[in-house]
Amino acid sequence: MLLASVNLNRRLGANDARSRLASWLRKRRVQVLVAQEPFKPADRVAPVIAGFTFAGGDGHLAAWVSEGLAAPAALRLRPWAQRIQLDWLVILQVHLDAHASASRTSQLAELAELAAAEDGRPLLICGDFNLAPRAMDGLFGEETSTFTTEGERAMLQQLKREASLVDTTADEVPAFTFERVFAGKLSRFRCDLALISDHLATATQVSTDASARSAPAAFTDHSAILIDLPVALEEAEPDDVLFALSDLDGSENPFSSSTKVTVQPHKTAMSRQAPSPASRAVTEHLTGLLGVKSVLDHGCGRGADVVHYRSLDLDAEGFDPHEPFGWPRPDRRDFDLVTSMFVLNVLPDPWQRIQALKDAASFARPGGLVVVVTRSPEEITKAATHGGWARHHDGFWSSRGKGTFQRGITAEEITTMARRAGLLPADNPPALPLPGVCHAILAKPVA
Repeated sequence: MLLASVNLNRRLGANDARSRLASWLRKRRVQVLVAQEPFKPADRVAPVIAGFTFAGGDGHLAAWVSEGLAAPAALRLRPWAQRIQLDWLVILQVHLDAHASASRTSQLAELAELAAAEDGRPLLICGDFNLAPRAMDGLFGEETSTFTTEGERAMLQQLKREASLVDTTADEVPAFTFERVFAGKLSRFRCDLALISDHLATATQVSTDASARSAPAAFTDHSAILIDLPVALEEAEPDDVLFALSDLDGSENPFSSSTKVTVQPHKTAMSRQAPSPASRAVTEHLTGLLGVKSVLDHGCGRGADVVHYRSLDLDAEGFDPHEPFGWPRPDRRDFDLVTSMFVLNVLPDPWQRIQALKDAASFARPGGLVVVVTRSPEEITKAATHGGWARHHDGFWSSRGKGTFQRGITAEEITTMARRAGLLPADNPPALPLPGVCHAILAKPVA
């Protein structure tokens, strides 16, 4: 899904600017437009953009979606910040103060609070920040601009650090997104930014498009940021219900493609007559070495691995949210080890995966371990190519008829998501011989 973020410099009141913008959007196949300063605040009715539906906002911040797609929920959080929810992804669109450094610093601090309030949900923060993130990103003539203070930069860095965000356009040679002559000198800034959750960075393509301001058919004086997100938008009205582990039994349909395929992860569960190689690796190389006495298999399916753990005299239980499997939620929260075997890769978006990790971590004792095993990107890519699987979000429908999803997940991605679930990489973990799959051994911090 391609999203464009651009400061329109209040020009949409003009027919010519609207026509040029609509042509630009069609040419680039943009599906979602988030715009800063789209029209004059005094205009009470949002201008019509041909081929797009107004999703909400005002003359300060507004959003449009391509016709035929469900309009996302849009909420004005502050005069300078708008929250837009695209399925599992939250977008915080911002337009920071263009005049006062102290105001921008305060807004960045508030923005960090808004990001923290999302409680780990995947984030994209985009818009016109009206600052240069680095000294090289702001020039006045040929000299470094003094418009942005070090206090602003420090607060921006704090926001990125606390919310685990990546500045996606921070190349070694800045792509300036705004140029204007002041006092006879050219002022150039990389001020239009796209900050995205670090675990989404590899699955998201971001580019700066200067044609919005420099081409013969330009319609603003800012470059646009084009963001290709791993989100499949719905054609019908989206559910307001957020993901919960209880939804995994298929009774709800919080995430679906335009054909309304119900995601049913439990249908990927294998009927095993023997324990999985992953569970054998855990008992052969980890439980004895680390003195593990109790194990929970989180997302245990039909429970073959639980039987294996119990056969070795481990105090083992299983949990699976698909009730027919017969493994209800345990009451205890003191397991030495929690395993999550091939669960994350069948959940259809990063937010569900983070929530599943949070839930798994909640069963481990402080200082306990969580072992996560996933199918590898290489394996899934090969299977998708061979099987002609259709793309969905950041992975594939392995069977649209069954509603099953697959995504290959690296050990690095597991660890990045796990940090959002309050887990850290274990110190000096033993090596698990698991060829062809990915895994991470994580620890629950001691409070």
